[in-house]
Amino acid sequence: MSGTGSPQTHEPIDGADLTVVVVAGTWHDAITDGLIAGAQRTLDAAGATWSLVRVAGAFELPVVSRAALDAGADAVVALGVIIRGGTPHFEYISAAATDGLTRVALETGKPVGFGVLTLDDEQQGLDRAGLAGSKEDKGAEAADAALRTALTLRALRG
Repeated sequence: MSGTGSPQTHEPIDGADLTVVVVAGTWHDAITDGLIAGAQRTLDAAGATWSLVRVAGAFELPVVSRAALDAGADAVVALGVIIRGGTPHFEYISAAATDGLTRVALETGKPVGFGVLTLDDEQQGLDRAGLAGSKEDKGAEAADAALRTALTLRALRG
């Protein structure tokens, strides 16, 4: 499982003055809904103000994430599911989403929590979606990363 070696951070996050937009694709509902629920639990526990925006798929995550950050959000949590098929489409969409979200973070100077699952099959997603019986909660991890990075950037900028 890819979660081996993940940080075991148990310090609470005070995100009461942060505004976060969760941008989530609509493909593979069971997995995506689990990712959203994990992000929601983390954002609520931190006291952050947050909203959810749904987009068609992973390819649309960067442009909508950029719009949310440009509109004043302190951070974005980008959630999507891309499952390998029999064509190169998987590689193109995975690369476009990853590269696009990286560019958004660098160009805006604001964090993008990366919760885009790139999977060989549906079961891998179910194992990572934070559902009952899942081994990992990637939605929660992406939200945690976005909150902690927003707070770190704020501290560095004084």
